[in-house]
Amino acid sequence: MSITLRFATRAAAIATAKFPRATFNFAAAPRAAFPSGPFAQPRFYSAGAAELSKEQVQERVLNVLRDFDKVDASKLTLDSHFITDLGLDSLDQVEITIAVEEEFNIELSDKDADDILTARAAAEKVFANKVAM
Repeated sequence: MSITLRFATRAAAIATAKFPRATFNFAAAPRAAFPSGPFAQPRFYSAGAAELSKEQVQERVLNVLRDFDKVDASKLTLDSHFITDLGLDSLDQVEITIAVEEEFNIELSDKDADDILTARAAAEKVFANKVAM
């Protein structure tokens, strides 16, 4: 038997074979099983700043800073400068800004992010950003 005849025989056998097919009941599947975009994942955020007072925003910003491992909580106040008082560097400042943005589900402009050097400044930018929305 030639090689082409063997391949043709195998191809014909595969083409006519009945393989079980997996079926999916789309009607019974919950809606969450079908994300709306290619990278859609549910995101859960805490309450935004629009529902909070300035004092509550300040306290949440301080909590974000307390959770940052390089911050000494005993030196932390609303007016503690990130670099001079807390001994952080510019990369730490960026990480804190990102953590604050994620905490409040906002996106600050680059200029606003550069201006955040204290917890009070971060809270003011967050509050101004959420009120403007």
